[in-house]
Amino acid sequence: MENCDTLLIVGSAFPYIEFMPKPDQARGVQIDRNPQQIGLRYPIEVGLVGDSRDTLRALIPFLKRNANRKFLEKAQEGMKDWWKVMEDRSTRRDKPMKPQVVAWELGKRLPNNAITTCDSGTITTWWARHILSKRGQMHSLSGNLATMACGLPYALAAQVAYPDRPVIAFVGDGGFSMLMADFVTAVKYQLPIKVVVIKNNVLGQIKWEQMVFLGNPEFGVQLHPIDFAAFAHACGGVGFTVEDPAECGHVIEQFLAAPGPAVLQAVVDQLEPPLPGKITADQALHFAESLARGEPNRGKIALTVVSEKVREMV
Repeated sequence: MENCDTLLIVGSAFPYIEFMPKPDQARGVQIDRNPQQIGLRYPIEVGLVGDSRDTLRALIPFLKRNANRKFLEKAQEGMKDWWKVMEDRSTRRDKPMKPQVVAWELGKRLPNNAITTCDSGTITTWWARHILSKRGQMHSLSGNLATMACGLPYALAAQVAYPDRPVIAFVGDGGFSMLMADFVTAVKYQLPIKVVVIKNNVLGQIKWEQMVFLGNPEFGVQLHPIDFAAFAHACGGVGFTVEDPAECGHVIEQFLAAPGPAVLQAVVDQLEPPLPGKITADQALHFAESLARGEPNRGKIALTVVSEKVREMV
């Protein structure tokens, strides 16, 4: 997006405007069924109010193929490099287990008719980057900022709407703990949803935003640990636990094959940062400031970040 000359926003309220092109750089076109969203994040020349699918279908016949493919080809080459990095992060065998491993192993085993739901937080990063979509699947998460805990009720609704399709909620322990009593609803009505809980005992998005955006040490983000597998059993469902990346794929297969509603708690590295695709100078400065101001485990955090960058450059 940094190099584009036109920005097309389709049904999105993406809040991080720092990733958008400069306002005087690109021409803006936006499609949204809510007119209040038009121009909310970026200056828009043409705002089209309507259903995204219907509007795009009406626009497609007017498109003309651009003979100059350099912009596209450069983007495609960049994506090839990006996917190599993503696969490297997803196939590591470090302990504690990396959250990327869980998403990767789950994504490989989801059938083409699967429906996945997700929460807001660092969990969104692992879902978006490491569960690769397949044609025929459906993926749902909230498009609003900081709307935690929606993954589980989304899964319940999806299973009611599509009783013959597998439904998997991919959620963080912070979000799940807010509404986890709703798992009883799945047991009561025998909705065979599968819930993957990425357990790191921390509100990860808040922690890393405190560090990277504000330059402050983490504050008030540590969670009291819960045994989510035992909770699932207590509700009348099935619970699984995985901590070893070498066993992750095998345990996920058992979990997906379990009859009825089930929970898989995946215990992962609390110090794994959701690194942005491109780190700005300000972000690096704030990160360093947070460490200098007394961030707990700052030595391990710095070592984790540096080792990952070195690994990707080799």
